[in-house]
Amino acid sequence: MTREHYIPFNKEFLLEQQINTFAEDQKKVDDFKKLFDIIEHYFHYEAFNLNRNLKQNYALFDPDLSLKERKGFMGKSDFSVFKETLLTVLEQGNYTRIDQETLNKAFQDSDLIGLKLSIDFNAFQDYELYVRGHHKSKVKVKKYFFWKKEIEIEYYDRVMIYLHYNDTHFLKQKKVKLGKMPIEPGSVVLKIFKRVPKNDIETIFPNAIPRMSTTDKLLLWVPGIFGGISLLSAKVIPALINMYDAYESGETIDLLDSKTSLNQGLIALGILSLYLFRQYNNFVNKKIKYSKILSDSLYFKNLGNNSGAFYSLLNSSEEEVLKETILAYTFLYKSNEPITAEELDSQIESWFETNLKTDLDFDVKDALEKLKNIGLGIETNGKWKVLPLDQALISIDKLWDNVFDYNQVQSYKG
Repeated sequence: MTREHYIPFNKEFLLEQQINTFAEDQKKVDDFKKLFDIIEHYFHYEAFNLNRNLKQNYALFDPDLSLKERKGFMGKSDFSVFKETLLTVLEQGNYTRIDQETLNKAFQDSDLIGLKLSIDFNAFQDYELYVRGHHKSKVKVKKYFFWKKEIEIEYYDRVMIYLHYNDTHFLKQKKVKLGKMPIEPGSVVLKIFKRVPKNDIETIFPNAIPRMSTTDKLLLWVPGIFGGISLLSAKVIPALINMYDAYESGETIDLLDSKTSLNQGLIALGILSLYLFRQYNNFVNKKIKYSKILSDSLYFKNLGNNSGAFYSLLNSSEEEVLKETILAYTFLYKSNEPITAEELDSQIESWFETNLKTDLDFDVKDALEKLKNIGLGIETNGKWKVLPLDQALISIDKLWDNVFDYNQVQSYKG
């Protein structure tokens, strides 16, 4: 399993873990809390600006807005700016894009629902899936009548799907049925889900349609064709031919025997029909099961749609940035001398492995860049240190004070 940048612990827990080192010095503990409280407010302000940028440049492509509302953003919404900002937020939130090979494998395999799903990719100009956090758990799935088998499922903690629908002209060329599309052509759809099985990730596509697998088709058609031909040729057709020949020639036949043979054939065909109905009903039940899973995803796993997804993304992005900053600052603060980025990275990853039994790939580059941007991190000849705590409080307070610097000196001519 590939190591992630994602830190699977909340910021309050990590802060407490770090300041416990200074538990004997209450003033230092209080100062650390003040420092990261101001830093959190500053990052929240940055997230607010990102949200405003996203909403402005997404509005023209938002399917939740009316056509009149969307037209009002003609010339104001820039798709390239929207996409670039979205990728920035995803990167800060430690989301990673799923490669096509992983997607193809998910489309082929199905751990839970046992259904092959058909997705018309002609509907999309572009589609991307981003995930964060993954773990394994064991679940029981039904196998062969009443027997249940316990299998291990890999889940993604968070999945964001990005769907950019094709325009009307292209869809008509590809003979996509526009009347059945729930989304207006040209729109961009965003959805965030939690706890999605890796091999069932295709279920979150809104146009996924269940199809009969090869096994389903064989169980349905092979017995039907061969059983039907056998019964018709052995029972039904001979009885009908005998009865018709007797009627044409006027010969006397054993009518009772012919009727009995005919009835037996018809009864057998009825039993065969019930079998075929049962097999088809099994497939229908699978579709119902899929619909329930989809319903569960919509009502219990869905965390946000379209512009509403920005809040979830920005919240996770803001928290990841703060966690990285907390860790980078405190480890550098506790170091007796400046250290390299590689040394800092190794120290933090070792701390996670030793103290929290967690193997992760700490994003040291992003953490140090954030420290430098807010004026707390200093690099000299490839080695890093941070401002002492008292100076850091003054520096970050000044940074926050300058965020809303509206005082301007104006001169008037008399």
